[in-house]
Amino acid sequence: MLRRLDGADVIKVEVPGRGDVTRGQLRDVPGADSLYFTMLNCNKRSITVNMKSPEGREVFARLARDADILVENFGPGAMDRFGYTWEVLHELNERLIYASIKGFGAGRYANFKAYEVVAQAMGGAMSTTGFVDGPPTATGAQIGDSGSGIHLVAGILAAHYQRTVTGSGQRVEVAMQDAVLNLCRVKLRDQQRLASGPLHEYPNLTFGGEVPRSGNASGGGQPGWAVRCAPGGPNDYIYIIVQPAGWRPITELIGRPELADDPAWATPDARLPKLDKMFALIEEWTSGLTKWEVLDLLNASDIPCGPILSTRELIEDETLADLGSVVEVEHPERGRFKTVGCPLRLSDSPVDIAPPPLLGEHTDEVLREIGYDPAQVAELRAKKVV
Repeated sequence: MLRRLDGADVIKVEVPGRGDVTRGQLRDVPGADSLYFTMLNCNKRSITVNMKSPEGREVFARLARDADILVENFGPGAMDRFGYTWEVLHELNERLIYASIKGFGAGRYANFKAYEVVAQAMGGAMSTTGFVDGPPTATGAQIGDSGSGIHLVAGILAAHYQRTVTGSGQRVEVAMQDAVLNLCRVKLRDQQRLASGPLHEYPNLTFGGEVPRSGNASGGGQPGWAVRCAPGGPNDYIYIIVQPAGWRPITELIGRPELADDPAWATPDARLPKLDKMFALIEEWTSGLTKWEVLDLLNASDIPCGPILSTRELIEDETLADLGSVVEVEHPERGRFKTVGCPLRLSDSPVDIAPPPLLGEHTDEVLREIGYDPAQVAELRAKKVV
């Protein structure tokens, strides 16, 4: 993809005839682009270019000369095989920022293919996710794909800022494994803490030489756990953090006020060895209430908590809709669909979510913008270059 950092124009370069492979993946409406594609490609323009033809590579070169930022996530070496190494692109456009996501950095894994869960596996997430008596587990959050993208944006913005001083663009690279590893840094912290003995904030009874899977434990200084609520469905849970100041109001809410001053329960150190028993006491109370009732009662006492929200609850949440966190978009082929709004809110730069482009929808207009006249565009089409 080519991206201009003027706040508006994102040009997606696709293969003629087929386009981005995700247009057809997990297709749910016949004859229309998949939700996989539509939800990830709002607010872009699409141009089709056959990069295997000399004329197609010239179109790409013109785009690169005029772009602020180029982003690609092809397999290792693909851009080089097209003839567009960093050195070539930098010579074409000294100000260009060339950003890439790959599975791995240089070294043993460099040429290996990577996908979301592969990155989770090799970045430390899966070995530390799940319960101690179960297998390694992937997280539903896309920390491999989207997590890498967020890291790449940070690198792009840093390069863009430096360009305002130097006038020169630079190469920005993020490995999916590195991004996941960065998101797992607290587990690397705990790996080193194991040298001093057991990790007392974990609910695990025994510890070996590696950080164990620890279920829903917070893994931080304040213990937390997901406790069951009524009526007992698969997502009828609420996650509760027990801070020192929150213990007394919790004991009052659960009907056990005597535990606030009981030496066996009154202090964090006293509660730490029996977190399972502590949360079992809390669950006796929460299991008779809905998660929304528990949410209101706990927040009234300033106790950190959060109900487990299903995907259905999130997509139907009126508050998220009012905030623009979940938005409804009109698509010319598939009709209305919902997607995530822009999570970044800038006071002077509000973002309206526009539908994703149809394949090659903007080819003619983009070609005109980079200097092709109508006759040249027609010739490129006749040759199946675009």
